[in-house]
Amino acid sequence: MRNNPRDWRIQDLKVLAIHYGINHDQTGSHVTFRHPKVGRYTVPADRPIRPIYIRKFVRFVDSVIEEEL
Repeated sequence: MRNNPRDWRIQDLKVLAIHYGINHDQTGSHVTFRHPKVGRYTVPADRPIRPIYIRKFVRFVDSVIEEEL
């Protein structure tokens, strides 16, 4: 994701979130990822997901990883 922020599906983000203990819920056309210490990040579930949302999601996951250390 970090090297190629194109052509990702919302399901790919959900799998990564589960791996790192990030909760998620989908309300209509958006998915909100939540972590108790880091906060939340919302991604539109449109396909394809725009690269800017993927980059920000990667930063969100990086924050979760840093918080857990």
